[in-house]
Amino acid sequence: MPQGVIKKLVSDKGFGFIARDDGKDLFFHHSAVEESQFDDLREGQTVEYTEGSGPKGPAAESVRAV
Repeated sequence: MPQGVIKKLVSDKGFGFIARDDGKDLFFHHSAVEESQFDDLREGQTVEYTEGSGPKGPAAESVRAV
């Protein structure tokens, strides 16, 4: 599973962005978070994820804190 770092969280709207190794950011929705709660995530935290497709382009799925 690829890993990245949470770059930005927009808690009041329930989404965030993961900084990937290639320098691009990947959107994720709170519903993609597994094994923990969205509110427990912090910017700068390392997560693993699978890349999928959302309504507006690439999006992270199965987001898990490492």
